[in-house]
Amino acid sequence: MFEFRQISASDSFVILVLTAGFGDGHNTAAFSTAEALRRLCPGEDVQTCDLISEVQPRIATVLKNLYQQAITHFPSGWRLVYRMLEKSDVDPQDSAWLAPLVRGLREKIETLQPRLIISTYPLYAALMDALRKQHVPLPRLVTIITDSISVHRIWLMQPSDLYCVADAETHEVVEKLGIPANKVTITGFPVSLQFTETLPPGATQPGVQRILYLPSTTGRRVATTLAALKPLLEAGVKLTIPVGKHSSRLYHVLRKFTDAMPQARVEIIGWTNRIPELLRTHDVVICKAGGAILHEVLAARIPAVIDYVVPGQEEGNAEMLLSRNCAYRTFTSKETGEAVAKVLANGGKVGRQMQANMLAISVPDAAIRTAQIALEMASPLATKESLSATKQEA
Repeated sequence: MFEFRQISASDSFVILVLTAGFGDGHNTAAFSTAEALRRLCPGEDVQTCDLISEVQPRIATVLKNLYQQAITHFPSGWRLVYRMLEKSDVDPQDSAWLAPLVRGLREKIETLQPRLIISTYPLYAALMDALRKQHVPLPRLVTIITDSISVHRIWLMQPSDLYCVADAETHEVVEKLGIPANKVTITGFPVSLQFTETLPPGATQPGVQRILYLPSTTGRRVATTLAALKPLLEAGVKLTIPVGKHSSRLYHVLRKFTDAMPQARVEIIGWTNRIPELLRTHDVVICKAGGAILHEVLAARIPAVIDYVVPGQEEGNAEMLLSRNCAYRTFTSKETGEAVAKVLANGGKVGRQMQANMLAISVPDAAIRTAQIALEMASPLATKESLSATKQEA
């Protein structure tokens, strides 16, 4: 496999990891891969960057808010946009708002002179292709595709030196879309390295059944889902709800529920970096079909009840678990409550079977695997001086 040489800080080697905050999957893959790179090569200068937010902060904020509103409240409208994007060509040279991103990426490359760029968002391949046409010397590009099975065409419109995919089904899909097999490798989806570490003392609670609920649907749907879980809570099951970025919009829903059930064992958590721990210490999770969360589910091997699927981009993620009997898909709050009860019934018999089904496709060390493959693509002897010389010759 790859042989690592110790790199000193004085070498000033840089690896640039590009992400974008449209959904959690891109950031999870980027930050987890960067974490693995730092662990494997402690002398590397690994920099993670959301170039869109950095160069176009106002536009990025508006687009991210519109995206969140669309997938939460107008899924049919988002499905239409998603399909339209499949038929469009992304050409940064002809787009007024993309041109600054091309300039921003060029400045970053010329300043940092990275020996490798890793991208977890499809737009960056288009930006690099535009720079290539401008005869800008570029390092190699490794693209981490954060979709499973239902891969959007936009990932493959511009070339990348290597594509990292989560599973064999996605590998097959990418090949059918025209990418040579030698440019696609299966690494698993990069999740936090916390999934490979020992749990802290006292993290588990033997004898207590625990539900983890990651709410992402509308406030009304969250309220009815909580109501559907009420019989389980009355029977002594514990419920944990990390609300994160949804804390403001769900405050009154959650407050009303906890006030109505003061004796219930309900723990509400705000922003937290303990999601890997929580997934590994609960018996079932209720969540949407996001690329990051479902691969975290696999890494933790926790049975999932998928209560929402974003049209288009998340359908393949759901299929990945459902086809292997690792999860239930529900369309109403009543179905969600019934599915959770089924997982927990008879001491969690169904849940244990789901965990066994996950074993073959659980890749908790995917970030390490991705980092190793990416480093094989980098130029190990590249230095700032050699890159500068290459630029001058060009």
